[in-house]
Amino acid sequence: MADYAIECKKITKTFGSVVANDQIDLKVKKGEILALLGENGSGKTTLMNMLSGIYHPDSGEILVNGQTVAINSPVDAMHLGIGMIHQHFKLVDSFRAMDNIVIGTKGKRLTDKELSQKIKEICDKFGLEIEPEKRVYEMSVSEKQTVEIVKVLYKGADILILDEPTAVLTPQETERLFDILRKMKEKGCAIIIITHKLQEVLEISDRVTILRKGKSIETVETAKSNKQTLTELMVGRKVSLEIDRPEPEHVDTILKVVDLSVDKPDGSKGLDDISFEIKKGEILGVAGVAGSGQKELCETIAGLMQAKEGAILYKKTNLLGKTPSEIINLGISMSFVPEDRLGMGLVSTMGMTDNMLLKSYKAGKGPFVRRKPAKELAAKLVEKLSIVTPSIETPVRMMSGGNVQKVLLGREIESEPNLLITAYPVRGLDINSSYVIYDLLNEQKKKNVAVMYIGEDLDVLLELSDRIMVLCHGKITGILDARTATKEQIGLLMTGDTEDAAEEMTKGGQTNE
Repeated sequence: MADYAIECKKITKTFGSVVANDQIDLKVKKGEILALLGENGSGKTTLMNMLSGIYHPDSGEILVNGQTVAINSPVDAMHLGIGMIHQHFKLVDSFRAMDNIVIGTKGKRLTDKELSQKIKEICDKFGLEIEPEKRVYEMSVSEKQTVEIVKVLYKGADILILDEPTAVLTPQETERLFDILRKMKEKGCAIIIITHKLQEVLEISDRVTILRKGKSIETVETAKSNKQTLTELMVGRKVSLEIDRPEPEHVDTILKVVDLSVDKPDGSKGLDDISFEIKKGEILGVAGVAGSGQKELCETIAGLMQAKEGAILYKKTNLLGKTPSEIINLGISMSFVPEDRLGMGLVSTMGMTDNMLLKSYKAGKGPFVRRKPAKELAAKLVEKLSIVTPSIETPVRMMSGGNVQKVLLGREIESEPNLLITAYPVRGLDINSSYVIYDLLNEQKKKNVAVMYIGEDLDVLLELSDRIMVLCHGKITGILDARTATKEQIGLLMTGDTEDAAEEMTKGGQTNE
């Protein structure tokens, strides 16, 4: 019996002149959790797409349980026992959990009772919990992820690939997921986990394979490694992993939100009677499970959404009812990077120069647009943020997602705002680029700029922010001092469990504003 569930030998994959995978070697043992690390563009996704049957290697060999195989489709991958759980779940919202689990399976159609029993057996074996009759649109993110896991297990998978599985989970949900993965490992499953969160890599994995620029650099035992070592292997040089947190020099309030309520387009509540303030020279972190009101908050302050009730006071001026251009002229710069970041923040068919002009073309006098300052700014950002692009005139849609985000955030910072709102500014960025962004935000803080930072990584929120505001279902469940708060407290508030969070705060001497 082969010791390795999967072996990749000298795997190469090219797209035109770009070598995405260059002679990559990777091995995953049965009954182990292997973490796959690498910067953006290192080849992680391409390699996993070949294991899951989306791509086919140009050369090299893939072995499953010791046998050389050809994986030409996701169906082939599933027949070989390989199941991939994507970061963005592939579930039908209106279907029940059990309906989603059996999608794509062949053979005799089981009755609901028979199917529920089979699902229960799988759940009991691996310590999973789901309600087979519950519809997906009624589920939390964690429940949806569990359905995805049961779905691949139901189809016979014993080799699992998880792509950024904790990106939108609370600390408590993350720990439950890790308990499930450890149980699966005990049952002999081979697991590959892709994540940028080094602390989680150290906590859950047995070994780590590092990719850099399409090559496999090294595989190390997790117990013999640390954050610094893993980072240096990823980027090929020494990198500082410390986030500076200068003390705010001023306490003057620059933005005050009062009793703000905002409805979503479908009529449901996006924000429900929230009140808070942001001070000059501070970073206010915003935590919350995806869909808790972050998008509505950003778009309402920027003038892109209309509020139902309340006020947004910027230097005593109410922003409600003002247009985005009027708000920008007040000195508010907003960097909002949604999933469709090329649709909202930048024009995909334009190069960097023209995208710089989007924020400044009205500033000149006369009928002619001055391109020279925008061109100089674009060149400055390329150098300052290490933006990878063939030319500043190359359409931004040709750039990687991480470089697109650098262009967007860099443009907003260079507009010299008094208030900078950043939503997921490091989403899609590798660790080195992320720390560049953290430094940029702290530079703004030192210039007495007020910064709102909406993020997903609680470790970063705790290190970078001065205060952390927690949203749950459109309500503020707490505003904490980031210097004394814990991930456990924030996680409880993210689920709306204010009683247990208050108990945790009392134990730790924390106060809830």
